[in-house]
Amino acid sequence: MYSNSVLRRPFRYRFFNATLYLIAANVIIFALGYVWPMLTYILALNPRAVMAGWVWQVFTYMFAHANLTHLLVNMLGLFFFGRPVERTLGSYEFLLYYLLSGLFAGIASFAIYAFSGAWNTMLLGASGAIFALLLAFAVLYPKAMVYLYGIIPIRAPVMVIGYTAIEIVSSFLGAASSVAHLTHLAGFAAGAAYFPVRLGVNPFKRLREK
Repeated sequence: MYSNSVLRRPFRYRFFNATLYLIAANVIIFALGYVWPMLTYILALNPRAVMAGWVWQVFTYMFAHANLTHLLVNMLGLFFFGRPVERTLGSYEFLLYYLLSGLFAGIASFAIYAFSGAWNTMLLGASGAIFALLLAFAVLYPKAMVYLYGIIPIRAPVMVIGYTAIEIVSSFLGAASSVAHLTHLAGFAAGAAYFPVRLGVNPFKRLREK
């Protein structure tokens, strides 16, 4: 429940399909990247570039994608999970949640890469924010059924727990993988913090609802 503090002051509820605007922005940027390949390099997060002053990359990386498959997978996730979350929270709250989660995932990834000396890493893609959306969907719709691969029915909280476990294991076993497992986990962490801090909701209690 909201309080009267500035931190928890609610937006006036509005729904204007912000999910579709985000998808359009990602698609347009991907298309422009074909015309001007340097754009992807400018937007993607490179620790060395951030240290040189390109600090916007901790935010803009989530709008750049490596290839068409990468884009399609993330945009499908954004569409199917973003729309119900946006309808429940309202477009303004949804945008704040999505963009802050992606920003936190970018900052956390930069810190991890810099600490580990991975200065030439190029991080791009909306998956950190998408993973935060998966959590939001499960918290807001704990009884919802999700069909894994379009076939296997599982409850939304089970999906979140399963993905979290996979990412934790993969972050240890797949250090050389191109998949940014720690970025995904940072997205989860950002979402888990957002609910109690901004919305006064215990996400773990909601995930345990029968």
